[in-house]
Amino acid sequence: MWNGTLIVAVFLSVLYCFWDARKPKRFPPGPFWFPFIGSGLVMVKLVRTLHYFHLMWATLCQQYGPIVGVRFGQDRIIVVSGREAIRAMYAKDHFDGRPDGYFFRMRSFGQRLGVALTDGPHWEVQRKFAVRTMKQLGMGRNEFVRVIEREVQELVENFRQRAAKGETFPMSGSMDVALLNVLWVLLAGQRFELENERLGWLADTVHRTFHVIDVSGGTLNRFPWLRYVCPESSGYGPMIRLLKPLWGFLKETIESIRKNPHCPERRDSLISAFLIEMSRTERHESFTESQLVSLCLDLFQASVETMSSVLGFAFLYMLHHPDVMRKVQHELDVVIGRDRLPTANDRPRLPYTEAVILEVERISTIVPGGLVHRAMQDVELCGYRIPKDAIVMPLLYSLQMDRKYWIDPDVFRPERFLTPEGDRVVQHDLFIPFGAGRRRCLGEALAKPAVFLFFSAIVHRFTIECEGKELPSLSAVDGITLSPQPYTLRLTERVCR
Repeated sequence: MWNGTLIVAVFLSVLYCFWDARKPKRFPPGPFWFPFIGSGLVMVKLVRTLHYFHLMWATLCQQYGPIVGVRFGQDRIIVVSGREAIRAMYAKDHFDGRPDGYFFRMRSFGQRLGVALTDGPHWEVQRKFAVRTMKQLGMGRNEFVRVIEREVQELVENFRQRAAKGETFPMSGSMDVALLNVLWVLLAGQRFELENERLGWLADTVHRTFHVIDVSGGTLNRFPWLRYVCPESSGYGPMIRLLKPLWGFLKETIESIRKNPHCPERRDSLISAFLIEMSRTERHESFTESQLVSLCLDLFQASVETMSSVLGFAFLYMLHHPDVMRKVQHELDVVIGRDRLPTANDRPRLPYTEAVILEVERISTIVPGGLVHRAMQDVELCGYRIPKDAIVMPLLYSLQMDRKYWIDPDVFRPERFLTPEGDRVVQHDLFIPFGAGRRRCLGEALAKPAVFLFFSAIVHRFTIECEGKELPSLSAVDGITLSPQPYTLRLTERVCR
């Protein structure tokens, strides 16, 4: 009897293994699937060899084609690379979803909240509210640009005083509070002093949340039970320790505004507008305190990390290319003069400065795998059948480092973004650092003027030098985003006040 039962059990197990390793019809090509773990072994081996997730995806695309299908655990992951395939993906509304899973829910109290990693009717309501409110608060208009310019002036003066004392500037955090203030005026209607230690610590916490797990959710998203077996190596322990103080800070801020909504020292904000919506008798059911915390966390994380990383890479490339820095300074001297800082109104007259920023964004590719999407139903893409709920990743790295298009993508050359005469910025359809379509980055209107103003002001006011004799590495720190490795600058004032 027992022998018969064992034989049946073995037979069924073998049958299940064959069934589990079987790929769906017309599924994109990719590495072999093993039962239970899918392509996990191949992916882990490649990441260990190449050290970066986006290089692992790029290697698979070189081997199998512009659209690659892999499985990690039970998740189907579709990697889309190259101009035609990515353009076709962004053109289909069926890919406007966001993945669901343990990792994507853990940052929002086990629910699908916020606006960055959700979809559906509640997302529609919340995104419309966020866009409408931020526009009402001035984002994208001259009114809010003045807020950014004030933060730039405060930071430059802070740097000037510290540089005069011989201080050096660690680029892992020297600008973080100023960048947080740009966003915090929108979210909470107030700003912090640049020396605020708590804000500096919170900004560092935000940065670290991007380097615990990769953009697809990592092993934790596929095998949530690992948080009980190996909480540290799965990423669960580190992520929770980072999220808790962020949740606490946001809840504390929300409670402060709720208790004193008419504080004369605080301007109107997204949080106060959300609390008004929550108080309405006939409010939409998505307006909850958990949603407010998650919405703020989305904006808090994405904006600060992106701006900080772009600026960090920008100054790093100035160290490696002092000739480019001198050209930027010459343009600023000619157009602006030496008695003031650049403003947003000067931007159209500074094409070389703008081209340098664009080239930094291209070559550093801060979000190489884009923000992940989800197929909301079975859908065709370039002749392949993408199953419902598959995770779809537009590999922006494949566009911004396309050798056929850019010719020399590994070379830092700002002139590629200029006309032959050098008097106008050229737009490239392969350059989409903020994504495309309905899920385009919500903070683009904030990030673009902020990065321009902070970069141009610091380069205009100071000569940037390396603290030591050896140039810091251009290699990035891997994660959901790429960020520069920590390095330190020495600043020398060059512009008369």
